[in-house]
Amino acid sequence: QVQLVESGGGLVQAGGSLRLSCAASGRTSSLYNMGWYRQAPGKEREIVAGIWLNVGSTGSTYYAESVKGRFTVSRDNAKNTVYLQMNSLKPEDTAIYYCKGSSSSRTVDQYWGRGTQVTVSS
Repeated sequence: QVQLVESGGGLVQAGGSLRLSCAASGRTSSLYNMGWYRQAPGKEREIVAGIWLNVGSTGSTYYAESVKGRFTVSRDNAKNTVYLQMNSLKPEDTAIYYCKGSSSSRTVDQYWGRGTQVTVSS
C-alpha cells in the first residue's frame, strides 16, 4: 500500500505561482509513475502532468498541452516527494489538484491523495 498526501494549494492571483507537493509513504519503492490530475467544478478529472520515475536519474516528465511551459513536475527521492511548480497561473487552472501513484497498470495499484484546492482569481 502507498499513501499520498498533497499540500501547497491556496488562493493566488492570475499570473502568480504555487508549488504543490505530494508526499508518499508506505511501499514507495513499488511506484513507477506519479501523476498530477485536477478536477474543476462540473468537469471531469483530467491529467495535468506526470513523471516516469524509473527513467534516468531524474525521471521522464510529460504535460498536458494546456500547462506546457507553465508547469514543471519534479521529484525529491530522499523525501519521497513529487512537486508541481505552477507558474503564470490562470483562472482556468482553478481546480482541486490530486496526486496519483501507480505501481502497476492494475486498478488496485493506483493510489490517490485527497487533493488540494487551487483557486486563481482574475
